[in-house]
Amino acid sequence: TEGETITAVALNASLERPAGCRVVDAEGLYLSPGFIDIHTHGAGGYNFMDGPEAIYGACRAHMLHGTTTILPTTVTGSRQELLEYVELFNGIELQRPGHPTIHGLHLEGPYFAASQAGAQNPEYLRAPQPEEYEQVLARTKRIRRWSFAVELPGSQQFLRRLREEGIISSLAHSDATCQEVFRSYENGLACLTHFYSCMATVRRVNAWRIAGAIEAGYLLDDLYVEAIADGCHLPAELLQLIYKIKGPDRVCLVTDSMQAAGMPDGEYTLGGLPVIKEDGVAKLADRSAFAGSVATTDRLVRTVCRLTDAPLYQAVKMASLTPAKLLRIDGETGSIGQGKRADLLLFDEDIQIKKVMVRGGFVEM
Repeated sequence: TEGETITAVALNASLERPAGCRVVDAEGLYLSPGFIDIHTHGAGGYNFMDGPEAIYGACRAHMLHGTTTILPTTVTGSRQELLEYVELFNGIELQRPGHPTIHGLHLEGPYFAASQAGAQNPEYLRAPQPEEYEQVLARTKRIRRWSFAVELPGSQQFLRRLREEGIISSLAHSDATCQEVFRSYENGLACLTHFYSCMATVRRVNAWRIAGAIEAGYLLDDLYVEAIADGCHLPAELLQLIYKIKGPDRVCLVTDSMQAAGMPDGEYTLGGLPVIKEDGVAKLADRSAFAGSVATTDRLVRTVCRLTDAPLYQAVKMASLTPAKLLRIDGETGSIGQGKRADLLLFDEDIQIKKVMVRGGFVEM
């Protein structure tokens, strides 16, 4: 490497080493590209919605588990809160020393179906409103993804508007039918957020069976899907099915984590709602639903290898190159190659992270 960039890649030490270069003995560990988390609400006791220091704290907590590129993700709130947050995010250092690269912002909501609210505060759910989202788009150029329910009034216009801005559209917290997803795909829909969670599947309408968003996810080959591979949100059988049908080129492993990731069991919050961490997952206080996850990216890779027949290199791909392709930054990061950003990991057989390099420099663990 030189500076932040990988200058050359060679096997079996066949590369002639420049004078004065540093040699790192991997000591039998696996070398991997850094992980990319495109959907996370926090970690290490920090929520991304709680201001700059919380953003940096959560980013660093994730970095210690292998995440070198990250998209902080919002939760649903009022219009004023949304506007204030995007303006706050404009002042965030995207490449702070000793922290992962913040690629930009992922807005999750507030345009959701009330019937699929999950852990999102139902008080603030609404349909896309041009006077609102145009204000948001005018105040920041740092939005990279926007997740919402595509069946709501005005959603198709919103999809086309996001495509004009180059923002990746994702379906989330939605009762959309298969046909509604097909139409949305034609208008730029690229991904299904936390596949299976808070989205419709086959149901009866006036006695007729109607396919839902989940079926559309399988039928549309080019559509990406997020998988919260923490071993809780998706049982082994569903992880196996997703991997078998969608394959490693269209599955993005995501944490969807909140502040309790990397923290002991106990009481926490998500978007102002009380949450309990127990049994390896976060739950609403009444235990009626999961509330994000407490996973980190190393756990995702470990779980996929344990619960499916995916080989390690494909599990790593779903946590690195595939999300990089969805974000359209695979020319910069997501794999180990000449000219790519020097975001590298060393980990053992159990995917325990031993060393993390971010932008060409090892970070203190």
